[in-house]
Amino acid sequence: MLQAFDPGIFAANWTAVGLSAIVAALAIMGMFATSRLISSRRPSEIKLTPYECGIPPTPYSWSNINVRFYIFAILFLIFDVEAVFLFPWAVIFMDQKLVHGNPIPFYAMMMFLGVLFFAIVYAWKKGALEWQK
Repeated sequence: MLQAFDPGIFAANWTAVGLSAIVAALAIMGMFATSRLISSRRPSEIKLTPYECGIPPTPYSWSNINVRFYIFAILFLIFDVEAVFLFPWAVIFMDQKLVHGNPIPFYAMMMFLGVLFFAIVYAWKKGALEWQK
């Protein structure tokens, strides 16, 4: 059955959203103001130097970085994104399996995980997961 539009409920809901946004903005501004007030400000030459993982910067602007680090990072991103896909899949799978009896989401995820399994085996065989050689 269709319900009529009630402006009172609509206004009350958006009033709560608006008040939450105002409180959040005030909290953020308060945190920034407090940080500005209580922080120490003693500029020095060492504080102005670029930070390079605890290593003092060298006069050379170019250095050789091993490609293995980039490959390792890309593999991490691939498998991190795979973990992100597992959560919504689990929700859809439970809905489709329990309510509709549809097994297609299960087989789709098994294919996806199979491709990722072969990718990790390939990277392992190529030595991309070895940190030092």
